Amino acid sequence: MADAACTVIGGGVVGLAIAAELSARYSPLILTERNQKYGQETSSRNSEVIHAGIYYPPGSLKAGLCVEGREILYSLCARHEIPYRKITKVITATTASELNDLEEIYARGRENGAPLEMLTRDQVQSLEPQIVSVGGVFSPTTGIISAHGLMDYFAGAARQAGATIQTRCTVVGISRRTADYEILIDEGGTRSTFTSERVINAAGLEADTIAAYAGIDVDGEGYRLVYSKGCYFALPPRMSGSVTRLVYPVPTKHSLGVHAVVDLGGRLKFGPDATYLSSRSLDYRVPEEKRHQFAESVRRILPFIQDDDLTPDMCGIRPKLQREGEPPRDFIIREESEKGLPGFVNLIGIESPGLTASPAIARLVARLIS
Repeated sequence: MADAACTVIGGGVVGLAIAAELSARYSPLILTERNQKYGQETSSRNSEVIHAGIYYPPGSLKAGLCVEGREILYSLCARHEIPYRKITKVITATTASELNDLEEIYARGRENGAPLEMLTRDQVQSLEPQIVSVGGVFSPTTGIISAHGLMDYFAGAARQAGATIQTRCTVVGISRRTADYEILIDEGGTRSTFTSERVINAAGLEADTIAAYAGIDVDGEGYRLVYSKGCYFALPPRMSGSVTRLVYPVPTKHSLGVHAVVDLGGRLKFGPDATYLSSRSLDYRVPEEKRHQFAESVRRILPFIQDDDLTPDMCGIRPKLQREGEPPRDFIIREESEKGLPGFVNLIGIESPGLTASPAIARLVARLIS
């Protein structure tokens, strides 16, 4: 008999949501996390936005799970006092040449199930008088959430159902046995093994590494990840009222663009940009020399912002399936029986809207292993 009925690798928001969803059904359930606390990487280094489901290709996992997850999150927040605000969002076209793209965004979002409204220039400026706009899209269901509050809720729910969350525990090997998996772990230099009937790979930035440990050809399967770093700069408190909701530019092919984010404390910051990294080092410094470049991007929306108004804030690193210059790719969420790995589920390339989609992803994983 295996030591665990189910093991979740990775203590980000998605891994925690999965543990909360599965722990009542699969006991013992173990979640392993390499850091000293859960949620210290991608899950807590982002805009903390509850996305409406606007940008993603209709029929994609990103679109469907975002819309489903959005509704679950608002219900969870209301029932369990997770800090949030349904702050709403405006996507603004800053030039007439962007209006066709804006209409395409509106149509795609509506097809995905995001309630949206097209706005004239005057309507945008009645909502946000200081931003540049020739027209916009209003999203009433976009919000912000405490990522840490959400993760604390999921962790508490998992533990209450009997799950074990083992931090400072790095998975360094996986072997398929006759009826289960042997998992090799490293805890501060001490190595040991345990067995598990099922394995859920929610390892975020190292999800491709975990898949490779299980014997999957990550290059042949298209599972290889690259890292993209996104930085944020903030305005001083005296300027925090410059906008009152999330404000996004019309996105490019490869990025949603530097946008205005109002956090739960009322601070106004801008980001993220996107820089592909040549290595997989976790460098969370925000380079001071990016200030002018950021200010130029911010001035697309708020033309009065000066370089010196911005101060370095934070950054995050996303696991990307697409290389620089390639079109975006969908989430990979796959039960791997066809590869000789029954009960092994890979979640690869879980970037935005992973926070919003997390409870819906957890329900999908539960269906995949039922």
